[in-house]
Amino acid sequence: MTKLKVGILGATGMVGKELLKVLFDRKFPIGELRLYASEKSAGKKVQTELGEITIENANTADYSQLDIAFFAIGGGWPKENAPKAIEAGCVVIDNSSTFRGDKDVPLIIPEINPQAIGNSKLIANPNCTTAIAVIPLHQIYKNYGLKKVIISTYQSTSGAGNKGMVELEEETRKALNGEKAGNELFQHPIPFNVIPHIDAFQENRYTKEEMKVIWETRKIFGDENIPISCTCVRIPIMRAHSESIVVETEKPVNPDEVRKIFEKTPGIVVKDDIDNNVYPMPLTSSEKYDVEVGRIRQNLIFKEHGLEFFVSGDQLLKGAALNAVQIGELVVKERFS
Repeated sequence: MTKLKVGILGATGMVGKELLKVLFDRKFPIGELRLYASEKSAGKKVQTELGEITIENANTADYSQLDIAFFAIGGGWPKENAPKAIEAGCVVIDNSSTFRGDKDVPLIIPEINPQAIGNSKLIANPNCTTAIAVIPLHQIYKNYGLKKVIISTYQSTSGAGNKGMVELEEETRKALNGEKAGNELFQHPIPFNVIPHIDAFQENRYTKEEMKVIWETRKIFGDENIPISCTCVRIPIMRAHSESIVVETEKPVNPDEVRKIFEKTPGIVVKDDIDNNVYPMPLTSSEKYDVEVGRIRQNLIFKEHGLEFFVSGDQLLKGAALNAVQIGELVVKERFS
């Protein structure tokens, strides 16, 4: 297999560090690896399986030196830099939200819509919450049809980056020491609390995080008519997002049959043994590639046309780095092998 010139832009951030691990763990065909971050981090050394690599300034990256660039920088940075990379002949896999809603940019979950990549030089990675929900949800959509989808999330502090984890730890220590917990990053103190507010509120009183799940699921499935509602909640844990998903299906749905479908679905591990208290949890899904699915049961409201289940997945892996590398693997297979 052709060895490629690979770059990680945002290599010192949480997603960037996970990208580095996943690339080597999955034996991505790296011939040359270059790491980029902010001007402040430029010059620092990072130890990798290819030896010590010096961090370069992401703002001055020469994309003609790269075959594939994994973007793990948010804000307005990708909007400015993706066109430069594409013009230089580099394929960009972007982890930010910048291009996800762009109709000309494919939004990819490799287990669901790999064909949507086509010849695109710019490919968007979905929001972490979306990525964790859609693999089991797509199996139901494909086999039974979806009339309604209602999602409630339980999202870890690392979803807000490293600062979120630091705030949880520091403010929890204060609370345990009898001091008053404070908040900077989150809207309220996070220790021993849940906050039903992730990202900015929109005109319809949903948050942008909630709307991302709706918009992105429809785009990935290629169906703008799926009725979806979502409530996103921040909870005081370090890693992995969990979600309760309720669906009304077009065809009658049987939980035992769905369980068997999930057991055969790549990207899913079924954790559904209630007699032994086995079900999806952040404790067991953290640092794992597969999304855990369990508590699979007939919904009491929609009855034979309804299903309810619980998922938990590592938002830094399937919700970010792993999915991005899987996209990269598809690109390698189609264009470089």
